[in-house]
Amino acid sequence: MEKVFIYDTTLRDGSQAEGVSFSIEDKLRIAEKLDEFGIDYIEGGWPFANPKDKLFFQRLKKIKFRHAKPVAFGSTRKPGVKVSEDRQIEELIRAETPVITVFGKSWDLHVKEALRTSLEENLDMVYETVEFLKKHTEEVIFDAEHFFDGYASNPEYALSVVEAAVKGGADWVVLCDTNGGRLPHEVYEATKAVKERFPEVKIGIHAHNDSETAVANSIMAVLAGARQVHGTVNGIGERTGNANLCSVIPNLQLKLGFEVVPKENLKKLTELARFVAELSNMPLPRNMPYVGESAFAHKGGVRASAVMKRSETYEHIDPEVVGNRRKITVSDLAGKSNLIYKLREFGIEVEERSPELLKLVEKIKELEKEGYQFEAAEASLELLCKRHFGLVKDYFDLEAYRVLIAKRGMDEKPTSEATVRLSVEGVGEHTAALGNGPVNALDNALRKALEEFYPNLKEMKLIDYKVRIINESAGTSAKVRVLIESTDGKRKWGTVGVSENVIEASWIALTDAIVYKLMKDEEDSLRGT
Repeated sequence: MEKVFIYDTTLRDGSQAEGVSFSIEDKLRIAEKLDEFGIDYIEGGWPFANPKDKLFFQRLKKIKFRHAKPVAFGSTRKPGVKVSEDRQIEELIRAETPVITVFGKSWDLHVKEALRTSLEENLDMVYETVEFLKKHTEEVIFDAEHFFDGYASNPEYALSVVEAAVKGGADWVVLCDTNGGRLPHEVYEATKAVKERFPEVKIGIHAHNDSETAVANSIMAVLAGARQVHGTVNGIGERTGNANLCSVIPNLQLKLGFEVVPKENLKKLTELARFVAELSNMPLPRNMPYVGESAFAHKGGVRASAVMKRSETYEHIDPEVVGNRRKITVSDLAGKSNLIYKLREFGIEVEERSPELLKLVEKIKELEKEGYQFEAAEASLELLCKRHFGLVKDYFDLEAYRVLIAKRGMDEKPTSEATVRLSVEGVGEHTAALGNGPVNALDNALRKALEEFYPNLKEMKLIDYKVRIINESAGTSAKVRVLIESTDGKRKWGTVGVSENVIEASWIALTDAIVYKLMKDEEDSLRGT
């Protein structure tokens, strides 16, 4: 198995994504996670660009990586400035990383219009910077910025930039599709041309995703001879992002037979994706290949039945290989096979011809016809199934709830107050609470009533709330579907409620969320976990 080296730039390029702002602690935690996973190079940032990156590299010195090489990133020297007198080059050396990456222009348009210098001066900048840095660090990587655009415009000049870096002593030359506009066949042809011109040079690929081809471009570059791939976890990055390493790595290792990360580490891929999604505050798309929650989800009854008999009928790999799991969803498209699979997940064994199973299938289909959606609300589905078989106890009995909304004057904000009257094992409770909206007030009042009996509810919090109109043509009398996502720090779960009244739909989803928490905690206690 031939080795392909993975160069992660989540901490630099990834941090340039709109809405992403890593703290130093975030960056250190991600770096350690990447090292644990088996990434070869971890680009930490640009020490000269901002104080945060400079401090990050100081903190990084205290961490001993088991596998990865930390990398400082910067630019070639400025035009007309001696390399030994360029402050940003000085900061790169002070970072004391074993690897330094510098980018330089390889598109003549950028040399003339962006740098406002001559083509010859640019070649000197590349050569002198690489040569100088080679005296101060173990390994120098040269990023040929805008290489593919430059190659399409003026191939000889683009190749002369690569040659300058090679003569300077670059250990790697990385070809960059900086604007993300090139297609796989163009990347393949240009990479192959570089490999033929410089057969002894180690080549890499750095692709952006503006044409939705960053992963494909990276793979085509490898097939053309590149042996280093740059990218980010989950593909986060400026504009439309970078090549998604969560797709690149399994494609290279599982489909093309390259050695990328230790085989046993590939099972940590989904965990890594979700870890970075959490710290970057960029939710992982459900349909993301390999690591998304729906990557191995099966909804249609025929497909679910087939995949349960033989997984390769509708799965290109075993989901466990990348740390993900098969998901059989239950909906109006599903049949008994889907439901039997879900019931087994819930710890319920039932015969295929059981009348109770058929009743449950019909009940679910009827609820979905009314507007329920259980694909994003598996906690409500589990409660529905367990209630059907008499496996959920009544944690409380509702007597009444009321929500009041008051507004005084045009400039005053409305206030919301909810009252809840319920009983727990015969003990009555009557509470009231304010909230920044009617649903929040209702949630506060319900918790206030229950926390005395169930203190573990203090761990629980609502993290997402969505309202969807089901029958739009009905106007203000339309049914609404409320989806709620909750967490207690150990698990996340989704619940659903449907009604013509948004408060009632919210109440159904809220009470399901609370009952699910109480039920799962009780089950954990019985198992001793």
